Order: sequence, then C-alpha cells, then structure tokens
Amino acid sequence: MRSLELFSGAGGLAEGLKLAGFDHVGLLEYNKDACNTLRYNFPQSKIFEQDIKTFDYNQLDKIDLIGGGPPCQPFSLGGKAQGQNDKRDMFPYAINGIRRLMPKAFVFENVKGLLRQSFSSYFNYVILQLTYPEVTISQKETWKSHLERLEKTHTSGFYLGLKYNVVYRLINAANYGVPQKRERVVIVGIRSDLGLEWSFPEETHSAERLFWDKFVTAEYWDKNCVPINLRETPNANLIKKIDRLKNQFGFFPPETQPWMTTREAINDLPIPNSKNNKIEDHVYRSGAKAYPGHTGSYIDEPSKTIKAGDHGVPGGENMIRFENGEVRYFTILEAKRIQTFPDDYSITGSWTEGMRQLGNAVPVKLSNIIGKELHRKLNFSKSFRNTASVSI
Repeated sequence: MRSLELFSGAGGLAEGLKLAGFDHVGLLEYNKDACNTLRYNFPQSKIFEQDIKTFDYNQLDKIDLIGGGPPCQPFSLGGKAQGQNDKRDMFPYAINGIRRLMPKAFVFENVKGLLRQSFSSYFNYVILQLTYPEVTISQKETWKSHLERLEKTHTSGFYLGLKYNVVYRLINAANYGVPQKRERVVIVGIRSDLGLEWSFPEETHSAERLFWDKFVTAEYWDKNCVPINLRETPNANLIKKIDRLKNQFGFFPPETQPWMTTREAINDLPIPNSKNNKIEDHVYRSGAKAYPGHTGSYIDEPSKTIKAGDHGVPGGENMIRFENGEVRYFTILEAKRIQTFPDDYSITGSWTEGMRQLGNAVPVKLSNIIGKELHRKLNFSKSFRNTASVSI
C-alpha cells in the first residue's frame, strides 16, 4: 500500500507506518539535518529535500495514504501562538496534497495547542478543508469567508465532489504504551466513497494501573529490582489516592496495562559516563540543572514530553530525575527509546540537533498502532471490492 510523507522530520510517523505495512514512495522534508537523518534510515531515492510549496505532485500517482506532521510552532503552547497568521502554518499545503493526489486516507499529527479556544474557528476551518479539499479558496477571498462557504457546503447535503470522513482526537501517547506523557492531536480522514468507518484504537495502558502496581501490589518495584530504600514512599495525599483506587477496583487491578516508565525504557543501558559504555549515541552530556518548573522527568514515571524548543532545546524538559533528586540530560539513545524509535535508527547531527529532531517526532509505537488499524481498514475495503466484483 503506497504512502507519501509530508513534513517527515526525523521520520517517527514514517517509521511507524512502514512497520505497519505501508510502502513509502516519497518522504518530503525541508530541513537539511532531518533529511540527513532520513537518508540514513530510508532509501535515498525516496527523500525529497525541498519546500512543500514547490513540490510537484505529478511525479507521484496511486497514493493510498498521505501522512505527516505540519509544523506545530504556530499552535504550540510554548510558542508565539500566531496560528493562521504564522507563515509556518503549512496546513493549506497539506490540504493541497490531498486535493492533488486524492489518497484513500490521510493521518496528520499536531500539538495540543491546536485545540485551544482561540484557534477554534481556524481548527474548524482546517477540518472542513480536509473534509472538502476541492472547495478551494479564491484568490482574493479571506479564510473566514472561505469558512462560511465550507460550512454551507457541509450543511447543504448536496455535495458530490471529493470528500473525506474526518475524525480527530487528543491522544496521550502514554495510554498506548509509549514511555512518555505526550499529548497530541491526531487527525484521520478516509475517503467517503470507500464506505469505511473509523475510530481510534482502544487505549491499552493507564496511570491507574501503574499506580496500582506501585502502591497496592509493589509489583512495579519488584519487577524492576528497585531497592526498598529507593522506592517512592506514599505521603498523605498518595495514601488517600491508594484508598480511592482500592475502593474503585476492589481486589482486582485495572484491566489495562501500566504506563511504561522512563526506568523501564532505559534500564538495560549502561550509565552513559561509565567505562563500559561503548555505544556511539549514548554519550554523557554535562551541565544539567533543575530549576522551578523544569525539574526533569522522574525515572519511575513516563517521561515528560520530549521537546524541540523554538529557540534551542529546553533542557529542563529533556532531563532524567533520579530517586535522590539528581538530574542529567537524556542521551540521544535514551531519547530515541522514549520516542520508541528502534535502537539502530540513526539520528544525525549534534546532541542539540538530534534532540530537536526527536522532540518534533511522532512516537514510532503510536504511529504504528494507528497505521496498523488504517492498513487493516484499507485492505478490508480492497478485499471487499474484489469480492464484490467476482460476485457480480
């Protein structure tokens, strides 16, 4: 099943979709450092290092899936939040790609800030454009006027052009087994003529189960061989939470799996600055310091969101905080583990550049879970049509 990646970045979404069975015919990315990373991990002939504004879609055909993560800075909670007025807003170009190639489906990822109240009208505008990509904006038309036309199209019931059934959800990657509390908006659209329904895969992991395994059964500490003196001791508030959890679930634990923690993601790796560490991308970096609001990621919880930063890597968000309160920076390999990249996936450039790429990436495991469900749906549609043709 053929796919095209827009705004590929370091390739987190692309890698997950590849593992789900999609065959990438192209990965489009503007940033040269990210392109270097892509070339290490995908065939060079498939990498298009250029601006999406000038990309020639005529060189591609029969695309089943378009995926990508349009730049998040216009909508990021940590940025200037200029939204549609930010020149880095690339949603219009992503929609143009759908209009030109008419894929069976698409999947886009963006930051939680896209759902903030101040962007509600524009987000609705994006969703309606994705739904009706052939209802284009005219040369002198404002986006708000275009939105009005799209709303009328949506409610008229008489539209016969290219249409997608679009669903979006705010997803916490930790709820799907990623060792990171990473909330992102995922938008999925399936071409309406295929007659397919879509719902996001059911969540498999929970904070409640991790809490249960820590403080009700102690299974978490035992499994990870954490000495008793280094285990988290419940305070008064935690004791109340433990009691509420016992009252809620009784003798049986929550049916989900526990959140994956930072410790579990990296526990088999040597200490970065130890003599026995010979791993190339597991290099110790000094200078980590905690300060108010930036205390690092506690080792026995999923990591905080790995971030790229608008003006360099925000170090306080990309540190491990150990049981005794000490902190150090994640190595590139550890950050790859947090983002669920394979260990042998190469991230090029300096530590700062590598962390920027990883901070912008979609967790591979999350991408793979969504990709598998999309692949299954689209394959079902293909099989159904083939069966129907034989029957006729």
